[in-house]
Amino acid sequence: MRIAMLAPIAWRTPPRHYGPWESVVSLLTEGLVARGIDVTLFATADSETGGTLRSVCAQGYEEDRDMNAKVWECLHISEVFEHAGEFDLIHNHFDFLPLTYSGLIDTPVVTTIHGFSSPAILPVYRKYNRRTAYVSISAADRAEGIDYVATVHHGIDLSQFDFRAQPEDYLLFFGRIHPDKGAREAIAIARTCGKRLVLAGIVQDTGYFKQYVEPALESGRVDFVGSVGPARRNALLGGAGALLHPISFAEPFGLSIIEAMACGTPTIAFNRGSMPELIEHGINGFLANDCGEAVAQVARINEIDRARCRQTVEARFTVGRMVDEYIEVYQQLLRHPPHGGAS
Repeated sequence: MRIAMLAPIAWRTPPRHYGPWESVVSLLTEGLVARGIDVTLFATADSETGGTLRSVCAQGYEEDRDMNAKVWECLHISEVFEHAGEFDLIHNHFDFLPLTYSGLIDTPVVTTIHGFSSPAILPVYRKYNRRTAYVSISAADRAEGIDYVATVHHGIDLSQFDFRAQPEDYLLFFGRIHPDKGAREAIAIARTCGKRLVLAGIVQDTGYFKQYVEPALESGRVDFVGSVGPARRNALLGGAGALLHPISFAEPFGLSIIEAMACGTPTIAFNRGSMPELIEHGINGFLANDCGEAVAQVARINEIDRARCRQTVEARFTVGRMVDEYIEVYQQLLRHPPHGGAS
């Protein structure tokens, strides 16, 4: 089986700090390579893989703001499809744009939909429905009028996350600084509880950061540490009493939640999107409807068995399980290609 793995090029694969899509692509690629599958990773030139790396751009456009993102996206995507005949299957992690190439080739294409940035992109997915194959990353993130061959939850490499039975006395917000993710609400929850809050993540909305986060910063009470790499991530997640995830949108998945659970840390999340698929209320975390409920749940966080959090990931969210399920998808598509693929 020869797989062309099409990664995004906003960041390196795997990312040095932020880059959830690139992180998933890397874990899947390396897992497949470890199974003896021939994978060519189409990613930035500074990416790292045990498979074959093919690239057209030196680094991610988020790491070099002089790059024209659209130009390099077009060059990157076309490189895959111009060499489609070299592969048995193309696995697209690049959102909707590559679908517009899929009718021009015979090689089957499967797209993992990492979320819908806007309803405005749905016409592209609908046009190529059944001519390509779609995988959702949660049952919650399925759009009407689109057919899916599978739902495959993300998995993580447990060796990157150390279990900690005894946390420190702080709460953690770990994600993009953006209204969708709820940094403002996390600050309000922590203040009401009288708990220290550490915020980690890239600043994606500068205006929001300056209005709601920066004025609240106070050393030892509300600390912002920016975007962090794997080692600091492991330490922050494991040391937290709880991860606060007061989202204001229907989140398709939530890697930080299973990463926190791998360290033994439960999450208190607003009950939207895929959260009920990841969190068993009262077992490995809590689902809240508002800040008031979240405050009450912080007081109950010691009811959660941290070992049970780790066990949840071991049972449901390992990279091995993710790889197994994608191999099943590939085999299914090679036996019965979508209408756009070779027969």
